[in-house]
This record gives sequence, C-alpha cells and structure tokens, in this order.
Amino acid sequence: MKKTTMGTGGLLTMSTVPFYINNSKVNLSEEIIGHGDFKYRVEVGWGDLDPKKYPVNNCHEMVMDKKGRLIMLTDHAKNNVLIYDKSGGLLHSWTLNLPGAHGLTIHEEGGAEFLYITDPSLGRVIKTNLDGRVLLEIASPTKIGAYDVHAPFKPTETAIGPNGNIYVADGYGSQYILQYDPKRNFIRKFGGDGFLSPEKFKQAHGVVVDYRDPSNPTLLCTARIKNSFKRFSLEGDYIEDYYMPGLFVSRPVIDGENVYSGVCFGMEDGNFNMHANKGFVTILDKDNKVISNPGGTEPVYKNGKLKLMFQEKPIFKHCHDVCIDNDKNLYVCQWNAGGVYPYKLHRV
Repeated sequence: MKKTTMGTGGLLTMSTVPFYINNSKVNLSEEIIGHGDFKYRVEVGWGDLDPKKYPVNNCHEMVMDKKGRLIMLTDHAKNNVLIYDKSGGLLHSWTLNLPGAHGLTIHEEGGAEFLYITDPSLGRVIKTNLDGRVLLEIASPTKIGAYDVHAPFKPTETAIGPNGNIYVADGYGSQYILQYDPKRNFIRKFGGDGFLSPEKFKQAHGVVVDYRDPSNPTLLCTARIKNSFKRFSLEGDYIEDYYMPGLFVSRPVIDGENVYSGVCFGMEDGNFNMHANKGFVTILDKDNKVISNPGGTEPVYKNGKLKLMFQEKPIFKHCHDVCIDNDKNLYVCQWNAGGVYPYKLHRV
C-alpha cells in the first residue's frame, strides 16, 4: 500500500506495510534504513495532528519525561509544546507565545522534572515546569557584562551540570558556551567564533553533559558548520574534537553508550557546500565512532579516518533533533520541512 502524509505544507509518499504493535495497527515503511545493529522502519504519519488546531512551523526538539511522555517544542506561538504518548496520541499542549522556540532540555531536580527552553529570536532562556509555568529566566549576557552591549545573543540550547550549573549554547549569536551557577550568576564563557582554532565554534548549536564516563562528566558541544562535536571539561577547557565529514549536525543526544544527532544539512558528492533537503540521522558508539546513518550512506573508515557521508534516501529534509524511547525507537523532528510532524523510526 501507499502512505501519503501531509502536514501544513509537506507531502511525502512512501510504500508501507501494516504491522501490529501492542495490538495496534501501524503503517511502517517496507524499506529498512540504517546500518549494523541500528536499523529502523519509518512511520511517517506517527505524530500527525490537525494543522488547523495544532499548527507547527518547525518541530525543533523533543524530550521524554519519566512517565514516557514525548514533549516536543515548536516555534508556532499557538502551541509551543505538544505532548504525545508513544503511539502518537496527543496528550496535552501549551504555549509561551514564543515565535522562535528552539532548544528544549529536560532536567530532574529534587524528584521533579523541569524544562529549559531557548528562543534565539528573542534572546531568551526560560525554565518552566512540565505544564508551562515559567519559574525563572536567565538574563542576557549583554546586560550583565559578560558580552559587549552590542554583541549578538541568540541562544539555541541548554544543559544542566551535575552541580546544577546551567550551560547555554549561543549557537546563532556570538558562538560561546556560557556557564551560570544554579542561582543564575554568570561564571564564565568559552569557545567563541573562529574557523582555525579547535576550541572555537561555527554555529555552537548544541550542548549536553556527557555522563558516559560517570567518574568524569564532560560537555559535548556541536560545531555544526565545522561538521563536528567538540568536548570540553565542565570548566570550559577544550579536550578533543570528533570530525564527521559531510554532516551538519544538530545537538548531540546521549542514550546509554550512544550519541544520536539529526543531520540538518548535508553535502553532495563533488560539492562540499551545505545543501538543503539532505538530512538524515547519525549514530555514534561509545568510542564516538559513527556506526549508523538512517537515511544516509553507510559510515566507512579508511586507515582510521571517516570518509564523507551523504543522504542516501530522501526520507527527511532537515533533521533537527532525535529522541529515543525505552524501546530504542527514534522520534525525528524536522526544521523547514513543510510543517510536517515528527516521524517515528521503529527499531528492528
């Protein structure tokens, strides 16, 4: 059979076959994507809603709470947050009327969970409860002396350290990672804008605390235009870089021993510029080696160096985030994809 899905402006037709999961029939793609132990069937229509009631401009990021609810951030001011169950049913929605809601982080504090939301269009970093009540806001670095008064501040992501310190990625602004204490006092900034120095960024799009070595947590940060993730200490000291040729990656998402990321833009063979509508998903192992590219070409290492990777199947346009559930299925949010809702990738 053919499955046709339309959001507010996106149209995609895929060959699908019916499957029964937990006694519910879903239409999954006939084709399996991915590599090695990380292969998937795509459910394009998983998150579809009535676009007149629940419009999305861009599905920016998604997190899962302790109850298994999938919380998605959009930049449509009518509904900044859509909350799904794992079958794609809508549970709740709310808004902060943010026109550029972009980054979404969930963090547990004292047994309760909270959201940290960034809006680069307004230069805002906000903490809320799960029902959308604003609890605090971090002041712009231009207002506290951390930046020159005219420096751009367009925050794209946050991460919360083991001691409650808040890290803010200024990915569309001045390219710093800014560190604040739990009371929102500025501590330091590191990174900054630059191509040649390894500790510098070009589009510091994401930041996450990497606990995979529990004795030595570090920061894993996105340098999208440099096709890499960069590792820093919690004090902002540069450690190392993971270069992924051809991949203009979004934020790193850590689940177990793996790192996942949406590839928002890609390259074309023979043309190494950033190309639109070339997205897919990439997955790294515990040693930070790329092991699977659902929707992309198979990762190949030659003499220890990773070869260029490209979109192989035009399933996605611009993958902006990946969320992983308890069954290791993936939920993919897209930017600039015609208003489509998230796709679910069922692990096989």
